[in-house]
Amino acid sequence: MDIGSKIKSMRMEKQLTQEELANRCELSKGFISQLENNLTSPSIATLIDILEILGTNLREFFNEIDPERITFKKEDMFETDDEELKYHLKWLIPNSQKNMMEPIIITLHPGGQYKEEKPHEGEEFGFVIAGNILLHLGDRVNKVKKGESFYFKPRMNHYISNPGKTQAKVIWVSTPPSF
Repeated sequence: MDIGSKIKSMRMEKQLTQEELANRCELSKGFISQLENNLTSPSIATLIDILEILGTNLREFFNEIDPERITFKKEDMFETDDEELKYHLKWLIPNSQKNMMEPIIITLHPGGQYKEEKPHEGEEFGFVIAGNILLHLGDRVNKVKKGESFYFKPRMNHYISNPGKTQAKVIWVSTPPSF
C-alpha cells in the first residue's frame, strides 16, 4: 500500500493544504510533505492523529477494497450449447448471477428455441441482432425482426424461438439473473 499517496489523496479531498494538516496534527509541513512522498514513515500514534483529522481510522484506512471489475474480455465469457433445442448461449459477464441483471447473447439455429421459463419476478429485455425470432409469452406470440427489441415483465411462461431458415442472434438481459 502506498500510504503517502493515500494520505495525500485524502488531504486533498478534505481541501486541506499540507500546512493546514500539519498544524492540526501539531506536525511540520515538511514532515507531511515527506510522508506524502514516501520519504518517511509515521509512528502509529502519529498516523492515528493524521487519520482522525482526515475523518477516518486505521481499520478503514488499511481496508483495501478490490476495485470493481467493469470490463470483460472474450476469454472471460462462458459459452454453452444445447443441441436438442438448437441454441448457443454466451454469458457476457462472468458470475453475473451475483449482479442485478444478466446479459447474454443467444444464437438460435434454424428451428431452434430457448427453454421455456416459468413466471418470475423482474424484467426482461432483448434486441435482435440477426435474423427473426418469435417471442412466446403465455398464449401470445410476437414476431421480432433484426434491429427490433422486446421488453416484458415475465409474469407468464415465456421463451423465444427461431422458425426461420437462418440463424437468429439476440442480446437478452434478465433482471434478476435467470439464465
